[in-house]
Order: sequence, then C-alpha cells, then structure tokens
Amino acid sequence: MRDYLEKKFGVTPPVFVLSVVSLFNDIASEMLYPIIPIFLTTMLGAPASVVGLIEGVAEGVSSLLKGFLGKLSDLSRKRKIFVVLGYGLGTIANLFYGLANTWHMVLAGKVTSRIGKGVRTGARDALIAENVEQGKMGSAFGFHRGADTIGAILGPLLAVLFLHFYQDNYRLLFFLALVPTTTALILLLVYIKEKQRGPVEEGFKRFRIRSLPRKFLFFSFIATVFALGNSSDAFLILRAKGLEFSLVLTVLTYVLYNITYAAFSLPAGVISDKLGQKNVFILGLIIFALVYAGFALAQSGLLIWILFPIYGCYMALTDGVSKSYIATLVPAEQLGTAYGFYYMLTGIAAFLASLVGGLLWTHFGSEWTFFYGATLALIAAILFMFSGGPHPATPENAVMQP
Repeated sequence: MRDYLEKKFGVTPPVFVLSVVSLFNDIASEMLYPIIPIFLTTMLGAPASVVGLIEGVAEGVSSLLKGFLGKLSDLSRKRKIFVVLGYGLGTIANLFYGLANTWHMVLAGKVTSRIGKGVRTGARDALIAENVEQGKMGSAFGFHRGADTIGAILGPLLAVLFLHFYQDNYRLLFFLALVPTTTALILLLVYIKEKQRGPVEEGFKRFRIRSLPRKFLFFSFIATVFALGNSSDAFLILRAKGLEFSLVLTVLTYVLYNITYAAFSLPAGVISDKLGQKNVFILGLIIFALVYAGFALAQSGLLIWILFPIYGCYMALTDGVSKSYIATLVPAEQLGTAYGFYYMLTGIAAFLASLVGGLLWTHFGSEWTFFYGATLALIAAILFMFSGGPHPATPENAVMQP
C-alpha cells in the first residue's frame, strides 16, 4: 500500500506521517470548532460581532507570525522544530477553552491556537513539498488535505456523541481534545526525520520579499482579494443555527461539509496536476461565490443541507491546490518564506473579512455578510481568469526530482 501511494500519488513516508499527524490534530480542533461559536453565544452570551472579533484577531496574529516564521525556517534550514512547537501550542489552547468563564478566555485560547498554526504551517508545507517528486505535487497535497479533513469529519461526530451522553458538558469536551493532539505530537517526534541541509549562503541572509517570483506575488494578490471576503466558517455555523437547527443538526451539516471536502481533496489534486492548478482554483472561487449567495438567500434548512457539501467541494478545489500551485512557482530554498508570506497576506485579509462580516451581520443582517464574500470571490476569479500562469510542475520549478 505504501509503495502504491508513493508511486501513484507521490505520498512518500514523510508525507504520509505528516498527513496522519494532521488527521489527529484535526480530530481535536474540529471537535471544538463548530462548538465554540455556539458556546460563545449561548453559554457566555457573546454577540455575533464578538465571534467575528475573536476569529479575526486570532487569524491576524497567526498570519503575521506565518510571514516571519516561514522565512526563519528557510534561514535556519530547519522545519521539524517549527512543526513540533506549532502543534504543541495548539494542544495548550484547549486548556484556555476548558477554563473559560468569559469570551476573553476563549480569545486567549484562539490566539494561542492560531499562534501554533502560524508557527507550524509554512514549515510543514515546505517539508511536504520537499518530499514530493516532480509532477505529483497536487496529488500529494491533496492526500494530505484529505487525511486532515477525515479528522475534521471524526472530530465533530465525536463531539456530538460526547455532548449527547454527557449532557452538553462543553468544558469536559475541551479537555478531552487533549488526547488526539498529544497523539499527533508523539507521532511527529518519533517518525519525522529531517533531511540534512547545507549551510545558509551569505546572500540568502539578505533575502527580501521582492526576490520572490512575480507570478507567485500576483497569485498571492489574487488570493488576498478573495480572502478579504472569506470570513470565518463560524458564520456558516451561526447561519444554520439561525434557521432553527438544533446543536446536533448544526454540527452534522458541518460534518457533511467535511465529508465532501475529504472525498474530493485527492481527486482535485490529481486533476490539478493534469489540467493545471490555476484552472481548478478558479473553479473553486466560482463555487464559493455561488455557495455564499445561497447562504445569503436561504430561507429554510433544506437549502443548508445542500450548500454545506458544495462548500466542501470549494475547499477541495482550492486548499491543497493553492499550496501545490505555490510549490510550482517558487524554488525549494524559498518555499518556507513563500508559504509564510502567502499565509500572512491571506490571513490578515481573513482577519478583516471576519471583522467586517461580524459587523455586517450585527448591524445590517446575516445576508450581507455572505453577499459581501460572494462579490469578492467573483472579483478574484475574474482577475485570475484573465492573467497568465505556468503549467503545473514544470521542470525548472519542481521542488523534488524523481
């Protein structure tokens, strides 16, 4: 099986282990993700604007760190230490949730969790890209995102079962999430062995963002335009709850989204290797715009059951695909910096999107949050559609040679 995955999809042993680590970590984080906005609004009495503030501030902090730490992982020629530290901070965040009596403690937990994500993400994606051969980048990242999203399916289901049998004991659930995150850390520490890299060249110490390829910088601009309207998924959950969904049904719609996300991540990556990541990414943006317009217009719960799985298709067509696309644009020695810069820009934009989304929701109605996001997604798709771009995994920019 391992040989088949490596030959067919470029899933080398390090990529497989990192995928399993992401699976366990996502079991924990997704146990809590659909619960936290409901916990905030029902148990702690926070308004939607506070939910947007918390999500936005956490994303903003994470994004600033991604830009700095991605470059640092390139300069240090080290990846694993950043990945371990990042997952460790995510584990600590669960303690804040379990002890929270006000929304400020939830904010502290979210910021800690997102700091962890900022520390690990650029280095982890660079580590994956460095272990994938030419022409398999989309497939490998698709496999990783698929494994990650299987965790996002199992997590909410475990949360629903737990809350059913333990009478909505949110705090105990937050502490229970420590089990899979600790398992992920152990796997990472034991099974990931980092490659030996040469010393840093003197010239590289003076590396500047402007030395990144222009096509990468343009793609980052397109993604940032889109991210300015891509507010937190917490608003999707609150929208379902607003249509009189119970806690269980709300979480199950979120699970349905993750099922389609997981199911289509690997196929989307394979298709992007054949048809080009750019084309697949544009399709994802168009689907996002249609889904957000649907959430704005939804008047019944039936439409929500349709929109959530389609939203999962959008994620499959953009998340892993964008990462593999970047790997075809940027030389290996700049990957950590490139991923960090990309996540910094899109994360700051996501902070603004969540902040604006929360204000639009509170002062004008929930539909304006979604119309705003749909409009920016269409603008980004049109801009990208009429721009040039490279074919996937061309020999001069492939990260790992077979």
